[in-house]
Amino acid sequence: MSDTGPSTRPEDRVGFPRMLIYGVGAFVNNTLAAAIGGMLIVLNLGLGMNPALVGLLGALPRLTDALTDPLMGYISDNTRSRWGRRRPYIFGGAIAAGLIYIALWALPTGQSETFYFWWFVVGSILFYLAYTVFATPWVALGYELTPDFHERTRLMGVQNFIGQLAYVVSPWFLWFMSNTAWFDDQVEGAFWLAVVVGVTVIALGVLPAIFLRERFTPPESPVAPTLEDTAPDRSLGDTLRDFGQGLKITLSSKPFLKLGAATFLVFNGFILISSFQYYVIIYYVCGGDQALGAEWAGYSGTIGAVSTFLVIALVTWMATRIGKRKAFFVAIGVSMVGYGLKWLCYDPEVPWLLLLPAPLMAFGLGGLFTLMGSMIADVVDVDELETHQRREGMFGSIFWWVVKLGMAAALAGGGLLLEATGFDVELEGAQTASTILWMRICDAFVPVATSALAIWAVWSYPITEETAAETRAELERRRGSAPGPG
Repeated sequence: MSDTGPSTRPEDRVGFPRMLIYGVGAFVNNTLAAAIGGMLIVLNLGLGMNPALVGLLGALPRLTDALTDPLMGYISDNTRSRWGRRRPYIFGGAIAAGLIYIALWALPTGQSETFYFWWFVVGSILFYLAYTVFATPWVALGYELTPDFHERTRLMGVQNFIGQLAYVVSPWFLWFMSNTAWFDDQVEGAFWLAVVVGVTVIALGVLPAIFLRERFTPPESPVAPTLEDTAPDRSLGDTLRDFGQGLKITLSSKPFLKLGAATFLVFNGFILISSFQYYVIIYYVCGGDQALGAEWAGYSGTIGAVSTFLVIALVTWMATRIGKRKAFFVAIGVSMVGYGLKWLCYDPEVPWLLLLPAPLMAFGLGGLFTLMGSMIADVVDVDELETHQRREGMFGSIFWWVVKLGMAAALAGGGLLLEATGFDVELEGAQTASTILWMRICDAFVPVATSALAIWAVWSYPITEETAAETRAELERRRGSAPGPG
């Protein structure tokens, strides 16, 4: 079978309008992620809360994800209702997340720092629970909208493209909250921004539940707590053992582990040094001038953001021509060139050269999150072939849990790595030559190293277009007929 393979069957096409609706879910998902982090700054600037406590508020509620993400994946996979396995949770989760987010920022006035701290601890835990109820089934729904090898890539390309729009909007959140022409203070601005975010989340988040249909009915239906039908003779212990067994089987999938490792390496290699670029630009390229450095960093970030949209379209096209694994090698390879060019292009004598690596670096995350969703959907088919069960929710939840866990570790590790270079903020533009050298080395070559390891991890990834077609044919033979359009 050629790399391009046969054309997609009409019944396998998702259709661009439905791709857009699924992509709206990505916009909601990314908006929630950006809002909960980006608005916490108001607790420090608007309420005067200790920055250390603000940091704890950003980290503590996310610890609940360690349990709730895979648990929600399990619940969604095993739900049996007249509305399907995913759609009830997407619908209810979007509404709950929007309402809780608005309530979270309806802050009582004149309270103590301790009061506000616990208000946000409790409120954020509830918010993240609702967020998980929406996001985990939404991710899983995307894995089953089409069984076609290439249509999955096109679907994930569209959703990633639309999801990126959230990161075009979110940098303006602080400006909105701080606008004195509209609000008396930042706290009031934060409440009204929360209203805008919450209403948007509800209005858009329910659309995938309303307009999309689940394609697959699982070949076997393990009895588990469901939306309607709970087996009266099944104990909590039975359910927990079933959950643990499903988790164990999911984590034993070698193709899935390869994709998880690659994602961890590419994404967290980027996150680990995400702050280094600003320090190198300010203290090396601009000689300690923070205003000038911030300006050049802003230009570079804008070029990278715009380039990501083009990268998503290019990688999607490329994957349908040369295959997903090869497209991954090309995308990550181009990003490695971009990171390496920092060593040459971050030049105090010619500062505009620092703009050149930005579009090449965009291939890293732009390509990664376009391809991984499509490849995990193929893994789900292989898992069904081997286990007679479909676990889109479990695979999706564990994948994103690894991403979030790795991001938290990388953010902490990045601070330690910066400290290890000898950086001293009190020296301002007079950092030592050794510090500047080590910051430049980390900034350019840490993500090159992690990306190279990611390519190595995927080198032996076994699912090709040909093997995916064979898996699909066997699954359809086993089911008795091909599944109809969703």
